[in-house]
Formats: sequence, C-alpha cells, structure tokens
Amino acid sequence: MTATEPVTQFQYKPQYKPNQLICGMGQTAVVTGWSVKSAVAKQLHPHEYAVIGQLYSPTRGISFLIRNLLANPHVRFLVILNATKEDRNAGGSECLLDFFRNGFVGGVSDTGRDCWVVKSKITGYIDIEIPASALEKLRQSIEVQSATSIADAISLVKSYAQRATVEPWGNPLQFPLSEVIPNVLPGTRYGHRIEGKTIAETWVKIIHRIKTTGTIRPTGYDGQWQELIDLMAVVTDEPKGFYFPDPNYLPIDRNFLEEYISQILDDSPYREGVKYTYGQRLRSWFGRDQIQQTIQKLIGEIDAASAVMSLWDVKDHEQGGSPCLNHIWVRVVENELSLTATLRSNDMFAAWPANAMGLRALQQHIRDEIQARSDYNLKMGPLITISQSAHIYDDTWENADSLIQQQYSAICQAKNYYDPAGNFLIEIAENKIVVNQTTPGSGEIVACYSGKDPLKLVREICSASPAIRPDHSGYLGMELQKAADSLRTGKQYIQDR
Repeated sequence: MTATEPVTQFQYKPQYKPNQLICGMGQTAVVTGWSVKSAVAKQLHPHEYAVIGQLYSPTRGISFLIRNLLANPHVRFLVILNATKEDRNAGGSECLLDFFRNGFVGGVSDTGRDCWVVKSKITGYIDIEIPASALEKLRQSIEVQSATSIADAISLVKSYAQRATVEPWGNPLQFPLSEVIPNVLPGTRYGHRIEGKTIAETWVKIIHRIKTTGTIRPTGYDGQWQELIDLMAVVTDEPKGFYFPDPNYLPIDRNFLEEYISQILDDSPYREGVKYTYGQRLRSWFGRDQIQQTIQKLIGEIDAASAVMSLWDVKDHEQGGSPCLNHIWVRVVENELSLTATLRSNDMFAAWPANAMGLRALQQHIRDEIQARSDYNLKMGPLITISQSAHIYDDTWENADSLIQQQYSAICQAKNYYDPAGNFLIEIAENKIVVNQTTPGSGEIVACYSGKDPLKLVREICSASPAIRPDHSGYLGMELQKAADSLRTGKQYIQDR
C-alpha cells in the first residue's frame, strides 16, 4: 500500500455502458469529453480514481453518466476535462459542468419526450424517470472541478486521492429506463443504394432505410445498433456552399462543419487526447501528401483510375483505434470529377452528414486545384460513400423516428421524373402494346418492347434495365395495365391520361 492509497476502497460498479468505462477503486470520477480516456488512465493508479469515461453527446450521454453516479454514491469528486474549451468537442463537458453549477428544469426533448433540461447554452437532457430530489442530492454531494488539459486533470485526481476517504453520500440509487424497440420489416441484408440531390435529403432517406429494414445487433459497446451492410449513398447535386435546410434538421451546423472540414483538408497539428485526424492520415501519416499526389496524378493523366488515397495503416490491426474512413478514389469521366469513399464502420445518424460534407469539401478542393494548375475545367460530379456497416445506435433510435416522421414524407413526395434508365413511351399499335425506351437526355430510342400481357412486359423491361427506379417500374405497371384494358375494350389509350 502506498502512502497516498486510501484505507477504504470502493469498486465502481456502473449500471450502464460498463464496457465503455475504465473502473477503479477511488472516489474521483473523470470525464474526458472527446479526449481518449486511456490517455488519462495510463498516468494514474486504479486506487486513485473511481471511473474514467468519455462524453460525446450532452443530449444522449449525460443521463447515463448521472445514472451511474447515483448508483455509486462513494464517488465524491468529479473532474471534467475540456469543460472550458470553446469548441464542439467541449459541448458535453460544458453542459455537464452547467448541470452541477446551474441545475435543471422540466422540459421536453427534441423527440417530444418529457425530460429534465440542463440550464446551459449547450442543450442537454436527463431522463424524467430520475426524481428531481435525487438530482439535487447528487449536485450537492459531489465536488466538481474542470480541467483544461490532461496534465491538469491528472494533477486534480492525484490531489483528491491524497485526501482522507469520505463516506458515501447515500445509498445506491437506480431508476426505471425507458427503451425504444424498433419495428423492423423484411429487407435485403447486403447491398443497398440510396440517391439524393443533397446530403440532407440523402441522409433522411438513409435513416428511413435503416430504421425500416436494418438488422438489430449487439454493438460490443453495451448497447445495440440497427445496421445495413454495404450501403452506397449517392449525392448528385450538393451546392458548393452546402445546403442546410431551414429549419435545420441536420445534426451539425456551419460552425461545426468549418472545423470538421479543416480536420480533413489540413495536416492538423497534434491535439491532446486525439490519436490522429483524417487530415494527418491524408497529408503526412505515410510520409506522403496523398491529396497533392492525387491532384498531380489527374493533371498528368486525367483519365486515370488509380487516383487513390488510403487512410488504413496495417499497424491499426495491432494498435486499435483504426479510422472509420479507409479509402478515397477520385475519377474524371466525361469531364466530371467524382469522389468515392469507403468507410468500414459508419454512424449514419450522428456522423455521416459531417463525413459527407467533409468529403465533398475535399472533392471541391481537388477539382479547384486541378483547374488552377492546368487547362482542365471540370464539373463537380457525384459524391459516393460506401459504408460497410451503416448503422444507427440505440440511443438515437427515438431521434431517428422523429426525423422520419417530420421529414421523410415531404422529401419523397417531391416530384422527380428523372431516371438514368431513360423514359418509356407507351402506345397501342397493330393490336399490341408497344413500349419504346429512350435515353433520358437526347430522347434517342434505344430499345423496343411489345406484347399484350402487361405483367410480362413490365418484367421484361425491368429485367433488361435492372437499374430502373422502383417508383418508375410501379408507374410502368399501372400504365401497361391501362393500355391492356384499352386493348381489350377497344377504347383509345393515351399515356398519362
């Protein structure tokens, strides 16, 4: 036993998310915000801390954190890292600090559920099932300090460990927890394609697809996610300045986006508690600036299919913490520059919109640099992301349902008659139904189908053009049935009438 080790030790016993926490036997809890919790733990002894954990979201994470503290009343000290930093990573920490400083009031969450709302400029929710009296008791019983660096946090924890052991402030408390259980419909497990004009529109369609047919699986992080495997998202027309709907239903804002884009485009300097950024992996991690290599590659060979950037390091297998974004391909086809990115694991609710906008900014940067350094004047083509595991964590299922209810119908009801498979002109000729397929642009006839059986015809068309839009094939089925009825009754058939 060391001189600073307390006589009485308590084992921290988390009721929620235990695999996401580093537990010890002291009386001090440490919240590291977005900083890697192991960066703090490796400099402490287990008897010096009760628990060390990260806090990503004030709307979803604070309630679990408070529940665990209520279940472990021997925790008498709380150190909150990054609570004073004015950046997006400090949001959860700042909100938690405000809970202890300012308290809370009754309110409603962004999904319409009754809850406690932290008195803070950062929105934070606490489950209404936890009585106000228990929350007030917790606020009065724990001494809270903010830390501006890992070194500061270590110093505070060690100073608390030198104090005499304090008796628990009460008995362990546990309260009911409401759960959201998805209603899953049958669907394809592997290989999905979703297309939209903007990132915002595409995101809503992605969330709807996952919530409708995604398989529910355990995450390995004390929870569940709903998942589609190998999801390809295609964004065709995202504007240069990015589209933020009004009111904005995306999980990011322009201030956050500006910082996030810099983490992709720039060789970001070392940030305490962060292993790397995507920008580091692209600019210097392998001793090469892969973004510059890609630009030069395409200037020298505009039709090259080998303009590839890799963020995967073979050492990631051993060291852990491998990047979710793995590879990026840039292609120029018919004077149009497209970017395709593969992600091994993708949080589609909280992360994909930022991922997509950051990648679109990289795509725009490469296109602009090629124009500035050469005679090429390329158009911006589509952005494509391929997510091997496209998932939504269980703590956002309720938010996802709310998003779908508010936005999905309006997006899908917007009329869009364009189909890359072309147009289909239907008429009655020589006592048969005749269908001419034309190109979507010039209107050139590329195929002709004829017969009297509408079901056989629609199957033949869909077999010959497997990429036809589902709503387009449904439209063809209805029109072909109308044509067949006209053929049988002798009435005139005019398409779309």
